[in-house]
Amino acid sequence: MLNAARPVVAAFCRLMWRMEWRNTEYIPLTGGLIVAANHQTYIDPFWVCGRVPRPARFLAWDAAFNWPIVGFCLRLLGAWPLQLEGSDPAPIRRSLQWLGEGGAVMIFPEGGRGNPDGSMKKLKAGAVRMALDAGVPILPVTIRGGEQVWPNTFRLPRFRRRVEIIYHPLIHVEQGKDEGARECARRETERLAGIIRSAL
Repeated sequence: MLNAARPVVAAFCRLMWRMEWRNTEYIPLTGGLIVAANHQTYIDPFWVCGRVPRPARFLAWDAAFNWPIVGFCLRLLGAWPLQLEGSDPAPIRRSLQWLGEGGAVMIFPEGGRGNPDGSMKKLKAGAVRMALDAGVPILPVTIRGGEQVWPNTFRLPRFRRRVEIIYHPLIHVEQGKDEGARECARRETERLAGIIRSAL
């Protein structure tokens, strides 16, 4: 459904938020892929995937599935509920299977929305661990200007603010020969955070 609506979504975003997508040549068209972005608004999945020309699934906060309208849209788009502090392995298993079949999974490693000033919270290591388990690359994405549209201190979004979606070159996470999985995840998550933060 998102694929069919992509041209309409892109046109609406350009009209409402003067949206620009930069470096789209870095988006691979095939193969398993994790799309990892900073998180500023509830509209972020539409913004980021507006120029990803392939089916993408989302991992979304499980509580959001109970919200009016938002929950319906999440289900409609095929999002999988994720317990931010829980231990339910089902969404991770589904994601790994989807990645193994060559699909794309979008993750916001901050967990929740970032700070009202647009700065990032500390990234969780889930995206990197999933990339290691699935053997797929990560596409880092920076959302710039979203905090002017819908910061977590506002109930509703604002319009006519400038928003940029910036795609970065793929990163391939690799575990060092004498490096533990936890140490690798921490190191690569810091690298991912640095790349995303570099364009804020």
